[in-house]
Amino acid sequence: MKQILVVDDEGGIRELLSEILMEEGYQVLLANNAEDARKIRREIRPDLVLLDIWMPDTDGITLLKEWGARGQLSMPVIMMSGHGTIDTAVEATKIGAHTFLEKPFAVRKLLTVVSSALHKQTETEMRSMLSLVGGSTKVQRFRAQVEKLKSNRTSVLILAEPGLQANEIAKELHPAGEPWIELINSDYPENWKVKSKKANTGGVLYFRDVHHFNPSNQKIIKHYLNDIQSSGLRVIGSSLDSISSLIAKGEFDAELYSLLAEVLLVVPTLRSRPEDIPELASIILEREIEMREIRAKRFSTAALNALRNGFWPGNIVQLEAVVKTSLQLATGELIDLGEVEDVLEKSSNSLSYLGQTLPFDLGLKEAREIFEKMYFEYHLDNEKGSITKVSALTGVERTHLYRKLKNLGINVNRRSTK
Repeated sequence: MKQILVVDDEGGIRELLSEILMEEGYQVLLANNAEDARKIRREIRPDLVLLDIWMPDTDGITLLKEWGARGQLSMPVIMMSGHGTIDTAVEATKIGAHTFLEKPFAVRKLLTVVSSALHKQTETEMRSMLSLVGGSTKVQRFRAQVEKLKSNRTSVLILAEPGLQANEIAKELHPAGEPWIELINSDYPENWKVKSKKANTGGVLYFRDVHHFNPSNQKIIKHYLNDIQSSGLRVIGSSLDSISSLIAKGEFDAELYSLLAEVLLVVPTLRSRPEDIPELASIILEREIEMREIRAKRFSTAALNALRNGFWPGNIVQLEAVVKTSLQLATGELIDLGEVEDVLEKSSNSLSYLGQTLPFDLGLKEAREIFEKMYFEYHLDNEKGSITKVSALTGVERTHLYRKLKNLGINVNRRSTK
């Protein structure tokens, strides 16, 4: 049963929300001010919080900021106000609120927003768990590594292919109650000073997708990390595993890499643990059925074997998409081999073409050219060489499309054109 914390200084509002939510099967906790909400949050992590903005002791925005700074904003928060403004709503969502509800609100709208927030949170938690679920030797070793790293302050660089949810693995290493400061390439230099000041109070400093950081930003980070080496701040980074090729080309600072990567944590790919796929697929299916509240379905043994032997360059994200699509298109209670094979074929076509896989170990420019060639050849073959149809499908004007195909080395004349 999901727990929802309602924080509002108006007794009538608390009682009304409690009654509505309990009728829907939720467990409701009540707080009439920020201090009561703090006490409840210290003891438990509710699944969702409905938080009033205007309260006499501490307003909701301040409490939201406080939870964020202490690393306690690990659940969706829906802000409420009887006289809110667009500016207030924007500020709340920037800080980390899921959304904003203006009082009075219709019961249907309230329940829709609550359901949406809980659904999104469940999906996030599920993805994090899926990287750690399974009985294979690979995953057992990975789980042990994650558990060991939770208890120390070593700098960790998480290496993961696309679709492996590196950001969620990073959050697994986040000690409860500590501040979480996340930085991306576009934060520099505008937001860098603001966020780095928060890091001075301790906690975790997370550099997300460091392979995207440009040389000037790499230099900023390197100097900063050298300055704070004895501060006790936990540093975590995430990157595609192709970062080694960037170092070899001189596009990523080797000294910065050594500062970030005191320990390398490599997330196992789905293809490296095929024996776990049937279990993962069944978990995704069961949770999707529960969240959608639809009639139970299951995979046949042959369908599970097909998933196990499938082509998974998109890893867990691709597996989720295949399972969800199979569930939606299934005609009976048993999802059979044929239904899964149809979805797998479409999934593979969208991620590879003519036996090629997405080039994750190349530089961005080279990888983009290979992808574009695969992309246009796929559509040209599907449309029997019709430039008119490909132009319409891809949104590329005909003249520009001809030039693009020529630059990519694609011979249009070898196909029958219309």
